[in-house]
Amino acid sequence: MTNKAHQAVEEVWREEAARVVAGLARLTGDVALAEELAQDAMVAALEQWPRDGVPNNPGAWLTTVAKRRAVDLFRRRERHDEKLAELARTFTDVEEQPEPDAIEDDVLRLVFVACHPVLTTQSRVALTLRLLGGLSTDEIARAFLTPEATLGQRISRAKKTLAKERVPFEVPGREELGERLEAVLEVVYLIFNEGYTATAGDDWIRPHLCEEALRLARLLEELLPREPEVHGLRALLEIQASRLGARTDANGDPILLPDQDRAKWDRGRIAAGLAALDRAGTGPYALQAAIAACHARAETAEATDWGRIAALYEQLAPSPVVELNRAVALAMAYGPEAGLELVDELAGEPALQAYHLLPSVRGDLLARLGRDEEARAEFRRAAELTRNERERALLLARAGVS
Repeated sequence: MTNKAHQAVEEVWREEAARVVAGLARLTGDVALAEELAQDAMVAALEQWPRDGVPNNPGAWLTTVAKRRAVDLFRRRERHDEKLAELARTFTDVEEQPEPDAIEDDVLRLVFVACHPVLTTQSRVALTLRLLGGLSTDEIARAFLTPEATLGQRISRAKKTLAKERVPFEVPGREELGERLEAVLEVVYLIFNEGYTATAGDDWIRPHLCEEALRLARLLEELLPREPEVHGLRALLEIQASRLGARTDANGDPILLPDQDRAKWDRGRIAAGLAALDRAGTGPYALQAAIAACHARAETAEATDWGRIAALYEQLAPSPVVELNRAVALAMAYGPEAGLELVDELAGEPALQAYHLLPSVRGDLLARLGRDEEARAEFRRAAELTRNERERALLLARAGVS
């Protein structure tokens, strides 16, 4: 029972942490405190569930325990009467109907609060990813290609800044939404990416993160129907999510794009993504969605229009990762030599020195050129750099390591 209960706590935390933290942040008005209370509730679950059994509604259990701890905390603080009354109402009163423009989702509200202009763009994204994605500091650091210590300091400073500036946990006015939108979209995008290809752990994909990011993208689209990039992000995530059922085999091992059974791709999500793409503009998410659409429209891997994909990458703002992806497209469209030339130019990029996909791509291109020994060395290096166990096994297999 103990192992089962511990597993249940971990699963509930993965699924409910964002909602629990968001609800507590609305009630307490303090993001850092909300996260602390939620984590205290998780510790209580680890202590009690093995003894008493897993409750019927474990997410609600965590929220209730966290709220009670909040009440206990405010009892020990000045001005506690007003806060106690506010918290007490959350157990009994029916919430008032929100205004038409209100964000009716605590999780989405938390995104906008964490993306407040008092924070730098990087801090907004990192903090929101930590609170909503349930990701560790290490996982977020890898997503940003940033040292873990630097990222941890950034998140800590962001929480302190929100508290110091007394940023209210409220829906921003419509006139303020635009300035926060870029960071919000990036947060949702990074959450999805962590679910689509996990940076660490035993699982190649974390579907619950993809689903959460897609849910947020849909809510954003409802909130801001006139923002082209919101439609672009929705299009990208829908099309990418359509492949989730084909990205792993029965054992959870990765299946790379050329080898996927396209009959398993979710055609409903592809259709939804293409419809959103029609409403998108020409921003970075729309361009990435157009790239994803090239794959979705191809009936076979061989039918993919790699020339168009390479051209679309050229329209994106240049960055080391974009250039690495463009190298793959060039190799597929015009031969591995074309891709390898660009990859070799990227070898000195500081941001890619610990990025496992650089040697992975280089190894693939070398293998296609028949330079097998060099390719195996690159795959071994890529395996050393990745933190994902499934990916490491795949890379070691390609390196010929049993």
